[in-house]
Parts: sequence; C-alpha cells; structure tokens
Amino acid sequence: MAHLFSPLKIKNIELKNRIAVSPMCEYSSEDGFANDWHFIHLGSRAVGGAGLIITEACAVSAEGRITFADLGIYRDEHIEKLKHITDFIQAHGAVAGVQLAHAGRKASHVEPWNGGKQIPSNQPNGWKAVAPSAVPFKDDEEAPLELDKAGIEKVKADFKAATKRAIAAGFQVIELHGAHGYLLHQFLSPISNKRTDEYGGTFDNRIRLLLEVVEAVKEVWPKENLLFIRLSTTEWTEGGWTADDSVALAKILKDKGVDLIDCSSGGNVVNAKIPLKPGYQVEFAEKIRKESGILTGAVGLITTAYQADEIIQEGEADLIFLAREMLRDPHFPLRAAHELGHEVKWPVQYERAKW
Repeated sequence: MAHLFSPLKIKNIELKNRIAVSPMCEYSSEDGFANDWHFIHLGSRAVGGAGLIITEACAVSAEGRITFADLGIYRDEHIEKLKHITDFIQAHGAVAGVQLAHAGRKASHVEPWNGGKQIPSNQPNGWKAVAPSAVPFKDDEEAPLELDKAGIEKVKADFKAATKRAIAAGFQVIELHGAHGYLLHQFLSPISNKRTDEYGGTFDNRIRLLLEVVEAVKEVWPKENLLFIRLSTTEWTEGGWTADDSVALAKILKDKGVDLIDCSSGGNVVNAKIPLKPGYQVEFAEKIRKESGILTGAVGLITTAYQADEIIQEGEADLIFLAREMLRDPHFPLRAAHELGHEVKWPVQYERAKW
C-alpha cells in the first residue's frame, strides 16, 4: 500500500487517506454566507478523493474577517448552507472540517485580485481592526485597536459560539487558525504583541489567549470530534516566534487534548525572507512531531504524489495538507493513487474514465 493512502484513525474518526485539502480563502461570500461557489469548490475535492476537506478561514465575528467577502460562521443563518456542503462531503467519503479564524490587525481589506489593500475604518466596507497591541501590520495601514479585557472575552465567546454553529453544520474537525499573522498568532509573537499585562511579555503570557480559546472550544466541542491548530512554526525573523517555541507550545497543546498541529510558517512580518523550495516547511512538521509527540500535518510546495508519499513513509508528518496543487487539480488524490500503483474507489459516475 502507498503510505499516502494508508488510513489515519484519530480517536474514532478515520480518514481514508493522508490527503487533506488545506484551507484556502476564496473571498467569494456576502456577509459571511457560503454559496454555490463554496459548494462546488469544496464538493469537487470530495469527489476527487481527499480524505479531509477543511473550509477556508471561517470568521468567528464580522470584525474578524480579512475582507468583507470572507466566509463566516458568526450568524446562526450561516449554518444552513454549510450543512448542505458538509452533507455532500461526507456522502463522498471524506471528513468535513472548518477552520475558525479571526484576522485581528489583518482585517478590513479588499480582495487580493482588487489590490488587497486595507480599507480605512471610515470608508464603505471598512471597519476598525483589533489586535493584541496598537501596532499595524504595515507602516502605511491604520493602527488597530488594542483589545481590552472585555474585547478579549468577546474573542473567546465568539470562538465558542462559532464552535456550537460548527456542530450544527455537521463538521467533525475544527482547525483553529493560529498562523499567518492573524489574531491568535499576533498574540503568540513578540513582534506583534507588546502588551504588559497577563497576555503579553513572557512565553506563558503570550500563549494564554490561544490556550483559553482551546478551553472555550472544548467546553462545547464533542469529545469524539477532532481539534487541530494551524501554527506558523517560525516567523523567519530574528526576535520572532521560533520552531523551538512551537515545540514547547505543541507539548502543552497535546496535554490540553489538541489532536494535530498543522505546520505552516510566516505571515506576521512584512518581507520576511522565506527560503521557498519544495517541501520547505516539512522540517518543522517533523521536528514538532518527534519532539512533542503530537500528530502533525505538513504543508507548503508539496506538489507530487511521490513527494507526499515519501513524507508519510519517512515519518516526517502524519497528514499532507495540499492547497495550490488541489486548485490546479481537484482530483489529485485519484491521480496520485494511479501514479503510486494504489487502487482506490472512484465515483461511479467517473468509473469509465479510470486509467
């Protein structure tokens, strides 16, 4: 058996293979609502044979969106369309996951294809961003509002309420977005967190909000369901969050009942020098897996079946998260199985096209 197509059982949930569709923002929503674009985008990857499909960053509050066109889970009315999507994903043998996110200081932007610039809070479709500290991501952006204690409590309550909606929508996996310079990552990093209270300064203080969000989520999230966290395992910047910090945090998260760390990097420092190459983040998935004992996912310029299979075979990660390659080919898992000589079940509607 190709290692990429070995099942992965976590608790009582079994993924039929080690291929996960990574969260990819589509910037195609109105007031957070999923629509036919999301149904086709996510549903086609289920038909294509992925074992786990995770939505794009799904905002837990309106002010937590990156853009006014982000997917959201901050209203009960969002549930119906999301449930339609999860039902389809599960009917085609995949597990449905949702990435819960808050953009923090990287909120209130236009879509990338329209320039991606921040919209000032006094302009249409703009709002005041919040953050651990009043430090903008870019020098030419509006400074965010530093969260006070009431604001922090609201963030935790928003994640908890979003978790309840995720249950109603039929998701079996939640991934908390603690990466790419968004709010939870902003609290982790000494570069963006300049607080002097119990949420800033020391490592233990900077990880406090993430741990409290985990606790709030777990209060309502069924024990049999899975909880992942995406981390930027390094900021590629001196004085920033490091891979050793990620290992230390992963050990704590494992003890708190987190099931897997999705190992990404960067996103919190403008113009950080990232050494892009195939599989450039795999080393962090391997390090965290070996030094903390938690399951990990590898992501980043993984583009071929043999590359993905080798990562699993060598014990560098437990799951492969694919983003751009799944955009290029929604049926990557079916093609990868053929290339690796592994027999998989095709949708009956596509059987006539098998190799």
